[in-house]
Amino acid sequence: MNLFHTSRRLLLTVVFAVVAAGASAQTQTQTPPTAKPFEPQSGQPGKDVVWVPTPQPLVDKMLDLANVTPQDYVIDLGSGDGRTVITAAKRGATAQGIEYNPDMVALSQKNAAAQGVAAKATFAKADLFETDFSKATVVTMFLLPSINMQLRPKILNMKPGTRIVSNAFDMEDWQPDETGTTPNCTQWCKAMLWIVPAKAAGTWKLPQGDLTLTQSFQMLSGTLGSTPIVNGKLRGDQVTFEANYQPRADEFDALKAAAAAAARIVDAIGTARQIKITARTAPARVSAPLRLVPHAPESALELRPTA
Repeated sequence: MNLFHTSRRLLLTVVFAVVAAGASAQTQTQTPPTAKPFEPQSGQPGKDVVWVPTPQPLVDKMLDLANVTPQDYVIDLGSGDGRTVITAAKRGATAQGIEYNPDMVALSQKNAAAQGVAAKATFAKADLFETDFSKATVVTMFLLPSINMQLRPKILNMKPGTRIVSNAFDMEDWQPDETGTTPNCTQWCKAMLWIVPAKAAGTWKLPQGDLTLTQSFQMLSGTLGSTPIVNGKLRGDQVTFEANYQPRADEFDALKAAAAAAARIVDAIGTARQIKITARTAPARVSAPLRLVPHAPESALELRPTA
């Protein structure tokens, strides 16, 4: 009886040892599965929006509308796979992408390196609402209208002349300065450009009288003296408007001499004389007195703060 139990225990011990050794050998020879490279999927969820890639023809159109040059600093809000930033860098611009998804940031960096623009195209893992993009000369974005509206106050406080380009979605009552579409396109075909306007509302002192301006984004209305102005508009820090104004004879002669080359002053019906004025505002000095001076080389008229 004892011998039987002893033999049985020996047998069980040997079997267990063989099984354990086999399991150990199998564990040692198994190769861990290779991690699959990250591949973004159109429609994948993000922090604020789902990711949908902007078609390359529209990327080109957006940068064309903004007239991106090597002197520009482009920031793409929600840069995704980096294609807009990379395309801007290929045009010689310094460009940065702001992207919340770290996998997309890594992919963008890889793509930039593969296309030889890693020195010009950089990417940051960041929240676009917490990012300071005030130094940009061009901002590109493909965000929802609600996100655009949340960013709009910050955008309007950027330096006048900064160009903002959006794929598809607008900024409600702030109408774009220009729009563009890509041909033979069925989806994501429209780009919109805004140029941040200077703050020009208020009363400006001119020799011809007070120029009083009311501003709604880039659109201007108001009066020159008691005469309403028409076609008032800002493009960055440049102001254009028209006003029917009857200056004194000496004033008119001086104005006409200064503007003759650009034909900015024309005789109207009867004795009225129509003046078309091209003006430039001084950002943050919109309440300063102004004077009319020739603006070379066109010899148009320019509004500048007096000393």
